[in-house]
Amino acid sequence: MKAFRVHGSYRAGKRRDQPFSVDIVATDEDDAKERILSTFGSKHRVTRRFILVDNITEIDPADSTAPTVVAHFGPMEKSAPASKTEEE
Repeated sequence: MKAFRVHGSYRAGKRRDQPFSVDIVATDEDDAKERILSTFGSKHRVTRRFILVDNITEIDPADSTAPTVVAHFGPMEKSAPASKTEEE
């Protein structure tokens, strides 16, 4: 399983589009899109044809604070660049 960030919009009324950005755990990009369509259809009662997915990118799980990503991969800390220490 991998972490993905999905950007897009969905119709939230007759003429208004609501933008979204969601971090999700999926096996590949097609699975990520299917999970987004399923989730938005269930939570917001939007049909699939009104959900527009603009971009799906794979991300490092440590970059996400989404509860589903953190629960799946566990709390991860970003690796900080090695700082110079005085060892003299």
